Amino acid sequence: MAFTGKYEIESEKNYDDFMKRLGLSSDTIEKGRNFKVVSEIKQDGQNFTWSQHYPGGHSISNSFTVGKETEMETVGNKKFKYSAPQIAGGREVVGGRISSHNIDILPLGVSTY
Repeated sequence: MAFTGKYEIESEKNYDDFMKRLGLSSDTIEKGRNFKVVSEIKQDGQNFTWSQHYPGGHSISNSFTVGKETEMETVGNKKFKYSAPQIAGGREVVGGRISSHNIDILPLGVSTY
């Protein structure tokens, strides 16, 4: 499935919990609540670039290859290592084996914002 395109968040279920896990302060979380963030995803085979564009011209962009560990950065400028899972028929591939659970996937394995 190709993810290339621009996306806007329609709902923010678990917004506070997600932002706290990114390490953002309560003040920053509150300021961000009314922002209209546009996510832009570019896919070239197993290679992805995921950019988020915020009001006022601030953007953050991360690139990764499915199945390979890469260093990424949060909106709060914190770095972390991540390995995007391989997907086969809506199921995650772990260690060359397809897991038995279905998953919802966005480019970073995040299903809600």
